[in-house]
Amino acid sequence: MNINNTLTRQLLFCLSFGLLPLLNANTSSLQASKPDTPKNQKKIYQKGWIDFNKNGKKDIYEDPSLPIDKRVEDLLKQMTIEEKTCQLGTIYGYGAVLKDTLPTDEWKTRIWKDGIGNIDEHLNGEWKRTSLDFPYSNHAEAMNKVQAFFVEETRLGIPADLTNEGIRGLKHEKSTFFPAQIGQGCTWDKELIYEIGRITGEEAKALGYTNVYSPILDLSRDPRWGRTVESYGEDSYLAGELGRQQVLGIQSNRVVSTPKHFAIYGIPGGGRDCYSRTDPHASPQEVHELHLEPFRIAFQEAGALGTMCSHNDYNGTPVSASHYLMTELLRNQWGFKGYVVSDSWAIDKNVKFYHIVDTEEEAVASELNAGLNVRTFFEQSEVFIEALRRALQKGLVEESTLDQRVREVLYVKFWLGLFDEPYVKDTKLADKIVNSDKNREVSLRAARESIVLLKNENNTLPLSKTLKNIAVIGPQADEVKSLTSRYGSHNPNVITGLQGLKNLLGENVNLMYAKGCNVRDKNFPQSDVMYFELSDKEKEEIDEAVEVAKKAEVAIIYVGDDFRTIGESRSRVNLDLSGRQKELVRAVQATGTPVVLVLFNGRPVTLNWEDANLPAIVEAWYPGEFSGQAVAEVLFGDYNPGGKLSTTFPKSVGQIPWAFPFKPNATGKGFARVDGELYPFGYGLSYTTFEISDLQPSATKIADGDTLTVTCKVKNTGSLKGDEVVQLYLNDETSSISRFEKELCGFERVALEPGEEKTVTFKVNRRAYGMYNDKNEFVVEPGKFFLFAGNSSKSTPLNAEFYVE
Repeated sequence: MNINNTLTRQLLFCLSFGLLPLLNANTSSLQASKPDTPKNQKKIYQKGWIDFNKNGKKDIYEDPSLPIDKRVEDLLKQMTIEEKTCQLGTIYGYGAVLKDTLPTDEWKTRIWKDGIGNIDEHLNGEWKRTSLDFPYSNHAEAMNKVQAFFVEETRLGIPADLTNEGIRGLKHEKSTFFPAQIGQGCTWDKELIYEIGRITGEEAKALGYTNVYSPILDLSRDPRWGRTVESYGEDSYLAGELGRQQVLGIQSNRVVSTPKHFAIYGIPGGGRDCYSRTDPHASPQEVHELHLEPFRIAFQEAGALGTMCSHNDYNGTPVSASHYLMTELLRNQWGFKGYVVSDSWAIDKNVKFYHIVDTEEEAVASELNAGLNVRTFFEQSEVFIEALRRALQKGLVEESTLDQRVREVLYVKFWLGLFDEPYVKDTKLADKIVNSDKNREVSLRAARESIVLLKNENNTLPLSKTLKNIAVIGPQADEVKSLTSRYGSHNPNVITGLQGLKNLLGENVNLMYAKGCNVRDKNFPQSDVMYFELSDKEKEEIDEAVEVAKKAEVAIIYVGDDFRTIGESRSRVNLDLSGRQKELVRAVQATGTPVVLVLFNGRPVTLNWEDANLPAIVEAWYPGEFSGQAVAEVLFGDYNPGGKLSTTFPKSVGQIPWAFPFKPNATGKGFARVDGELYPFGYGLSYTTFEISDLQPSATKIADGDTLTVTCKVKNTGSLKGDEVVQLYLNDETSSISRFEKELCGFERVALEPGEEKTVTFKVNRRAYGMYNDKNEFVVEPGKFFLFAGNSSKSTPLNAEFYVE
């Protein structure tokens, strides 16, 4: 396992960044330490409790032995309007909005002198490097100093919730870096996703963060959407079960998990996002059964204590102003006890974007009254808090509503233990935990498990290590920036495709590299809708790649997306490979040299020509820190790929919407169109073979509310160790409202040695055989149900049936 010693990596890091941080850091304190001992420390910090309000006695809210609800109410009744409104505001961190790394005297005159709800992305290295983000203990000490301001310098001493991003590992300088969520989805590995969540929460806590904005639970029902890369996939059951594990993993550290984006965000009209209206189109049944279900699981079953409200509207009402979604459903029906933050949009969005109100005060009121708690956005904290105060003065928000919104924020802070221990106890521990060898081993495991083998004609893969001349071609072959993202580790040490091959094969193989083209041509995105002649430079680059391929025994071509073609605000109108990548692949294939195509990308690609003409295709997504290593191991057989697609690969963008699950007869044939998908949901190949057999439900009849146990056997019938993902699907024979023709209701990733057989057990509960009726009520209708088992949504050879009485 190619994982360097932690101390060695830290020394190299310090050498690399030893001088640069001094240029950006706040000169008032380049070397952080634990909070300075204040004059009133002996009065505040008592044995077993803290005198937050500095009154010399233990108030109810300061007593760790009392229930949270009592402590919240005691604190709430002591708060002024100014202090209450501050609990609904955010300080956006250093380099984004805040100009200070550490508290200054000016803070005593800023609006947060009365406290603040949370501080977001502070000192994580995303916006501006400092000496306080590394070594990691520097950051923990700095966050202690920031927290000390709110504990020691505000009247009631209410600590801040210290938030950060974390969908593929914590957003911090050199934190452990995992595959993109779309790749995590393709692992179909619940235990692994729990570990990713646990490590994310563990590193957050060690660094001083108390709340992580993760996981993303939006379904990518339209692959044109740029944030497909940040989703677990298109299916609600898969996303719900993986999201559950991420939430549980993060919160096992007593760090809040804040799933996003609530809700109905993943199906914008035409896949469009950014400055356009997202305008989702989904029936009420689809909304409840598909788009809301992963969130219900996260809140109602996994206990997530945060959520981020989405930008979009539904049925004409912005989600941020939807009392039904944020109060009736989220709190009253699901029992959510945490707080809701906004996504980072301007406070006047409901004025200028949706035109449902006339003023900023009305916009703020529309969201607060609906159930939104904390406003996060890229402006000074005063902008929102002062607008909120004006809304209160005008009677647009009742004080009782304000109290409820604040009560929900305070509950989370008490749950976090911030009123018992507001600081990182052992700041030096961060140097041992963050990006440790143990955590990086999980990152490498995740990279391997996320890779999906799409095609392997005539056992082209794995490649032989006796090869002497290999062409390594493509814009993604030696690229780093495209393999990173806004919502994961900052400046991770990514192994590129080329470097991974060098590390694996050593000096005995001649690796001939040619970039061939860029991911985008100079006319992109216009080149997505019309053809432009190749420039002389583009022809030269492709010709160079062709010459390299002619000298090789095999050509490995790395293509895909870059940071401008996928991600937030990166929706496309075309699912083909962008720029000149198609021309590059076809030119290399024309040489007659066998071609292996590797995709480093974030959305399904329409690969009709490539599938018809290339012998081997590997979907790697963005595998994280060990990208090139994991791919090299797959290509040369050191690791047997076992990932399965979490999103359908359509044949054409014109087929969209084309996502699993499908309604009955929704994918029927026609005389004037191309039908079917290129690769179905749940699909993925292996270097070995498996046999799934003996599907057995524990009963043929159950009552409403019963959980049905279902078992089957899976055997490795090949000659190599490998993983199979056994998938269980359900169909309701007859129902009062048309249901999906096949619904995922269970899956297990199973590792098997050659010849080994295991029994897989599934639990089919009421949520699987129940449904939402035409009144949006969740009901169970008696009748006959079918079960199907296999290794993809299109390969389910086993079947059984049961009845619900």
